[in-house]
Amino acid sequence: MAETAKILVVEDDSTIRTLLGMALDGAGYTEVTMAGRGDEGLDAVRFGKPDIVLLDVMLPGLDGFTVARRIRETAELAATRIIMLTARTQPEDIVRGLEAGADDYVTKPFDRKVLLARIKAVLRRGLPVTEGVDFDGLTIDEPNRIARLQGRALDLTAGEFSLLLRLVSHRGRVFARPADERTVDVQIANLRRKLGEWSRHIETVRGVGYRVQE
Repeated sequence: MAETAKILVVEDDSTIRTLLGMALDGAGYTEVTMAGRGDEGLDAVRFGKPDIVLLDVMLPGLDGFTVARRIRETAELAATRIIMLTARTQPEDIVRGLEAGADDYVTKPFDRKVLLARIKAVLRRGLPVTEGVDFDGLTIDEPNRIARLQGRALDLTAGEFSLLLRLVSHRGRVFARPADERTVDVQIANLRRKLGEWSRHIETVRGVGYRVQE
């Protein structure tokens, strides 16, 4: 069955662009566009408004971190999902990508099936299941990327907002943290501090990850 998501690939390596195009086509994604530069990719996002962007970091024109940050700074692009796809694997690079607004971070070389599964997972996170719902004083305005607690806007980084949205919109389901990934732990600690008493809803599932209880 054909997939309906609009996908933009921003990658300067033509061989990788071709491989990604073949993988996406084989998975049934029929609306796929390509860009080879960061500035071209940003223009493509602004004009095409894709559902998801597969974004390299080391790009001519603008680097991927800058592209992600500018997407997140534009209110009308708030619903656009971003997966960083890069050979940069240092923890500080992953933290920087998440804080710039990436929803996920996939390192090269990547497995085609794993990447396609990540794309589906990120797209599922975009379902507007939290819109207008007051969850014990917490409301999330996903289009404008604003979380409010008792009516007060919370000062969250892009990564913290994305993680909170993911947990709240899939209440009861465990968000599994990769065994070697400490970024999520830092973001959870920051969220608990900023959420105060509300943070009692965030449960640590020992050895697995985190979830917001129903």
